[in-house]
Amino acid sequence: VGLMREGPVVLSVVGRTSGTPRPTPVTPFTVDGKRYVVGGFPKADWVKNLRAAGEATLTQGRKDERVRVVELSADEARPLLRQFPVLVPTGVSFMTRSGLVTGPNPDEFEALAGRCAVFRFDPV
Repeated sequence: VGLMREGPVVLSVVGRTSGTPRPTPVTPFTVDGKRYVVGGFPKADWVKNLRAAGEATLTQGRKDERVRVVELSADEARPLLRQFPVLVPTGVSFMTRSGLVTGPNPDEFEALAGRCAVFRFDPV
């Protein structure tokens, strides 16, 4: 059983060039018992670091959890991106301000597949 409740979590991933842990606040969401996170900035360093490392630590409060990270293909990501505006409403305003979408329209989020990374967290 994972420690994640809905809400902000700190994702720590080893930097691909520095080799030191890099913390980033993220908001994971759960679909069918599996946890995911969407990279709201397509070229964000934490996304590149996560791809390179393949694992990370999630911290919520005083609890740490090591996870393996699997990046989904665009086809796998589409249905999750459609659900994102409902499951992570705070992410909608972030992605709207970033210019990626105009609002909580599932079609607009689905269209981000292949542009914005979607990662699944698996227990280690």
